[in-house]
Amino acid sequence: METRMFFVRHGDSHHKRDGVVGGPEGCRGLTDEGRGQAALLGRRLAADIGPRGTAGTGGTAGAEPAAGSADAGDRRGAGDREDKGDAERAGGVGAAIYTSPLPRAVETAAAISAAVGRPAVPDCGLCTWHTPPEADGLKREEFLERFGIEGGGLYRPFQRGNETWAEMVTRTSRTITELADRHRGESVVLVGHAETVEISFNALGLMPVYRPFDLTVSPASITEWSTSEDPAQWPPPRWTLRRFNVIPEGA
Repeated sequence: METRMFFVRHGDSHHKRDGVVGGPEGCRGLTDEGRGQAALLGRRLAADIGPRGTAGTGGTAGAEPAAGSADAGDRRGAGDREDKGDAERAGGVGAAIYTSPLPRAVETAAAISAAVGRPAVPDCGLCTWHTPPEADGLKREEFLERFGIEGGGLYRPFQRGNETWAEMVTRTSRTITELADRHRGESVVLVGHAETVEISFNALGLMPVYRPFDLTVSPASITEWSTSEDPAQWPPPRWTLRRFNVIPEGA
């Protein structure tokens, strides 16, 4: 039975536009553009996971959104393709939605939840950087100036009071693998941040903590991994990256 993991980056957010640290207090959620993107994500995922009753999602399948701007194709990820077999490929008999508890992710997950017909469950393991509370809401430049430390890297934080990249990789990877095991044979939507999507390459692709390449993860994009093996087996299962950084048309 196939297990499918859909990683979604939140839509366009106020914190990004304002250039501030978007923690629990500094994040003001999605912009109007971001809310529109979230609605498109919901419709796309409802169609991908399967029609009502066929994959146990409670969602409704629908046509692809109409094409948006002329450069929509240019904004698609390298793994984007029209896969008309997605509904037939729907993994398992259930679906679940989990979200970072930060407002921009919660709002994105709410739109997906409304389309798919399943509740969104907050999980802090899907959060972005756990920055210090006193930095929440600061302009990024001020945060880096006041909290930045020399010698930051994989195992030493880049800012005072922040977690290291290795710590975030471990935290998020554990959450991803736990959810894959909990929902083996099902479809799981994980709504988070650019870092959440990046770390899927560590958790499922077994990349080292320090990747030898960079990734660009767009707002309101979908990345999908799947496996037909036991998600909790040892040695670890082989996962297939089915698409990366796909932006629904019109977003």
